[in-house]
Amino acid sequence: MKLEELKVYELSMNIAEKIWDIVNTWGYFEKDTIGKQLVRAVDSVAANLSEGFGRYHYKEAKNFSYYSRGSLYETKTWITKAKKRNLINEDDFTHFKNEINTIGKMLNSYIKSIGTKPTIYSNQVKENEAEYYTNNDEVFPSNDQFTND
Repeated sequence: MKLEELKVYELSMNIAEKIWDIVNTWGYFEKDTIGKQLVRAVDSVAANLSEGFGRYHYKEAKNFSYYSRGSLYETKTWITKAKKRNLINEDDFTHFKNEINTIGKMLNSYIKSIGTKPTIYSNQVKENEAEYYTNNDEVFPSNDQFTND
C-alpha cells in the first residue's frame, strides 16, 4: 500500500489546500496571527501521517499518527478562532467542522488498525475502511457550541 492510497491522508491533504486558499486571501495581520498557525496545524495532519508511514516500526507509525491527531485538534481550535473573529463564514466553518470530524474518525480507525506486531516495512500498515464511521468520538461535539455569538 502507498501513502497516497490512504483515504485519511488524501482528505487531510485536501482540507489543507482548501484552508490555504482561504487564508491566502486574508490581510497581513490576520495571516501573521491566526493564518500561519492554522496553516501549520492543518499541514501537520498529513505531514505526520507521512512521517509515520515512512517509519519501519509500527510503534513509530502509531506515535506519528497521534501527533497527526493532535494537529487535527489544533486545527479545530484555529478554525473556531477564525470563525469567532469573522475571518471565515458560517458555511466554510460548517464545512471544515464536518471535514475535521470525518478525518478524526478515520484517523482514530487508522490508529486502531496499526498492528501490535512490528513489521519489516511500513507499507504493511493497513487502513480499515469498514471501521471509519463506527467511532463516535467527534473532534467537534454534536451540539453546536462553537457558534459566533
